[in-house]
Amino acid sequence: MDRADDAVSRDSVPLAELLEERRHLLDVARWMLGSGTEAEHAVDEAYRKWYELSRPARARIGEPRSWLVRTTGSICRDRLAPPGHATPGSRHHPAPETPTPAQRPHAVLAEEIDEVLFGALDSLTPAERAAFVLNDVFGMPPGTVSGIVGRPEHECTELVHRARHTLRTRRARPATPRRHDTVVRAVRRACVTRNPVLLASLLAPDAIAYFDGGGKVRALDRPVRGARHVARSLLTLLAGTTLQTRSVNGRTGLVVRHHHQIAAVVCLDIAGHQAAQIWIILNPDKLRSWNPRGPSSPPPPAG
Repeated sequence: MDRADDAVSRDSVPLAELLEERRHLLDVARWMLGSGTEAEHAVDEAYRKWYELSRPARARIGEPRSWLVRTTGSICRDRLAPPGHATPGSRHHPAPETPTPAQRPHAVLAEEIDEVLFGALDSLTPAERAAFVLNDVFGMPPGTVSGIVGRPEHECTELVHRARHTLRTRRARPATPRRHDTVVRAVRRACVTRNPVLLASLLAPDAIAYFDGGGKVRALDRPVRGARHVARSLLTLLAGTTLQTRSVNGRTGLVVRHHHQIAAVVCLDIAGHQAAQIWIILNPDKLRSWNPRGPSSPPPPAG
């Protein structure tokens, strides 16, 4: 193997890593633009820019994925408000392709999730949307957010604060039963697919989660605050369980099963387009009515 072949082999990247990289770029672009089709075009353009670089220039880039994220973000920023085009809230989201009968339930839910999330984000200015998505949804460092948005860090911080205030004002209106049901189903979907980005986006930036173990389960003994922290705590707690939507206190909630037993009940307070407060009931005494013992109920595990 000559020196050139050796250099090429060192640059090889596992296929799974390449696919994950593109998926992440599409996530960033879709959140910024609100359209899967536009996101595809933005990511394709980012890769074109990558291959327009000379081979030595690409070799000098220590973290290609970070470069692609910044480039994708900048492309999306430029496309958010083209000269002479729509103001925030009036951008058109292309209609999805007609799903097959087998795809229909998932497509309908995906469409409802889009309505919940992008309907809220469309109330923001392009700069607010970009700063909020990059900071609160993807948790990018301030310097990266500043570079993509094209504003100093302190201005990006102010944009994020304004975006949060706008979303907070929108969720001051109580959710209708249909909206409540849609958001809870979307939360369930995010938990089942273990998608932390989607789950965090369905939670208010200042969301609070309370874990009630009643002193009989080693649950968290203080609230968890902030969308990303709440999302991480929920995904950790729910690993290895099954999740169903059920009526809880007269509104749609979530029931968590572990083997044959209901191990937790989750109540959500939905305001606007997001969950503002979440109560996770783990106290066995409070779950007793959810686990009636009968002839068909399996015996509790020994020990």
